[in-house]
Amino acid sequence: MTKRDLVIRISNETGLIQQQVLEVVQKTLDYISQSVSKGETVELRNFGVFEVKVRKARIGRNPNRPETDVPIPQRAVVKFKPGKEMRESVLDLTPKAMAAANAAAVVKAPAGPKKP
Repeated sequence: MTKRDLVIRISNETGLIQQQVLEVVQKTLDYISQSVSKGETVELRNFGVFEVKVRKARIGRNPNRPETDVPIPQRAVVKFKPGKEMRESVLDLTPKAMAAANAAAVVKAPAGPKKP
């Protein structure tokens, strides 16, 4: 689902104007991003938690030159831990349901003129 799909869906369900919904959704995402970029934890009840964790420095390998070690420095990454309700609903998914959801999400490009 894209942000546009989300905005349209919320607009249809609430009766709010799509532009208003877009502004609220974008502001929400902006505030989450700002907080996480400051190293703060953002907890959205019944949804999940965004937090910053530090990955330790490690040695990587270049697949083209496996004999060469590549030092990878320590860095901060964003982690998401889903809330209980989301985690349970995802665990209930079957492979068949996932395939159907992925097929429905595929957007086909409009057919253009055929090349000779």
